[in-house]
Amino acid sequence: MRAANRFAHLLEERGVLDRVIGVRVELYGSLGATGPGHGTPDAVVLGLEGHRPETVDPEYAARRRREIHDDAKVLLAGRHPVALDADAIALLPRVVDPRHTNALRFTATAADAAVLAEKTYYSIGGGFVLAEDEPDTQVAAPVPHPFETAAELLERCAATGAGIAELVLANEAVTRDEAEVRARLAEIWRVMRECIDAGCRTDGTLPGGLRVRRRAAALYRRMIAHGAPGDPARAMDWLNLAAMAVNEQNAAGGRIVTAPTNGAAGIVPAVLFYALHYLPDLRSDDEAVAEYLLTAAAIAILFKRRASISGAEMGCQGEVGSACSMAAAGLTALLGGTPAQIENAAEIAIEHNLGLTCDPVGGLVQIPCIERNAMASVKAVNAASLAMHGDGTHRVSLDQAIETMRQTGRDMLDKYKETSTGGLAVNVAVNVVEC
Repeated sequence: MRAANRFAHLLEERGVLDRVIGVRVELYGSLGATGPGHGTPDAVVLGLEGHRPETVDPEYAARRRREIHDDAKVLLAGRHPVALDADAIALLPRVVDPRHTNALRFTATAADAAVLAEKTYYSIGGGFVLAEDEPDTQVAAPVPHPFETAAELLERCAATGAGIAELVLANEAVTRDEAEVRARLAEIWRVMRECIDAGCRTDGTLPGGLRVRRRAAALYRRMIAHGAPGDPARAMDWLNLAAMAVNEQNAAGGRIVTAPTNGAAGIVPAVLFYALHYLPDLRSDDEAVAEYLLTAAAIAILFKRRASISGAEMGCQGEVGSACSMAAAGLTALLGGTPAQIENAAEIAIEHNLGLTCDPVGGLVQIPCIERNAMASVKAVNAASLAMHGDGTHRVSLDQAIETMRQTGRDMLDKYKETSTGGLAVNVAVNVVEC
């Protein structure tokens, strides 16, 4: 959606929008292999109409997608009608762009078949999109506490006496004031919490050919009948519920927070939900939310810079593994852990997700993705617990574990990296693979 939105604006900027009579979109590699199951073609047409994922209303989006399918027309940039031919969106899974397997190319043509604009974009994970003429590393403003490795992060903490969240907050405050950073963190949690709530009240069957029944709502009703979250004996059930609720919303095309990817979006909010309900003596919710998310962000930065958070590059170890590591670090911070204990928790979490494959059945982010988020949420809590029982010293560093993940992802066969051509995806019968 972001890439298509950018292309529509490019047509406006070049002054050629009103001359466009045709648009072709080619989805390469992983996007081509799992496009329908991931809802990618629908996201593309909404982006061409000028919508963005953080602002489009999910109910409107569902209705508009049906209208576009029925009319075979799209309103470029929200105003210029263009017919969508049957082959307007082409799935080309065997064409792999050398820069990144998540590539999509847009071509706009005029009445005389002249090409008015052409652009390739790359979905590099975490909601980030790069154009073909943009560098992999965007130039950012200098920050007071730069770090490229976990070792450097720990050194910064030791030198300043500050915690990880404090350092990240100071870095974020370079481009916006601290009050705005905190407000945006609170907004992220609000959207996460709304996603959990929506998943807990929505019954039915998820779209696609698997006919997967939504379970979170029924589980919520059973659990709430025995009391609200807070009962220690049911902590694990509430943790599982929160993770599944989010990923059922993701599978249904609802609004979620990419954390750090959509397929792994349930882990970070589920563990924060758990922390706010089950950790005694927390400071205010706003302070706890900020510390948790800032700490998790530091770990995400390391994964993104030192390896990748893209399932198409790393397999699911890059998605669920990094999310598990982020959540473990954030929870350890809320437990009062030192920077060394936080780094230890993050390392434990990723170490025991190494080699995790991405093999969504039918290309749908449902099996094994929904339950996998629940399992990783439990693993994150356990990693935090193990780290808190130590003093932060350990044999395998987070940097070594991330490098191992990078090497493992590089060596992993493509059929295990979000292409739905290996693993469960070829061993579970699917009747229909469409959204």
